[in-house]
Amino acid sequence: MAIRIRLVRTGKRNRPFFRIVAVDRKKDGRGNVKEILGHYDPLPDPEIIEIKEDRISYWFGKGAIPTDTVKSLCRKKGIFIPPNVDK
Repeated sequence: MAIRIRLVRTGKRNRPFFRIVAVDRKKDGRGNVKEILGHYDPLPDPEIIEIKEDRISYWFGKGAIPTDTVKSLCRKKGIFIPPNVDK
């Protein structure tokens, strides 16, 4: 079972809000979410990034692969990304 850590868009039109979730690679992430790991709000200045560091490192340990956007958000927050998932 391949797990991806990705963003799922919620919020209203012209008011995006994203959840950072762990989801099975073949699912869309709307209702089949394994765990919600945080959220990202791009509109305020500065943008709001909340990530559960212990849970995201747990999923990295299980072999979850983050998307490019989630990798950049983790780097902004100073969360260590193991070299085996940074492909």
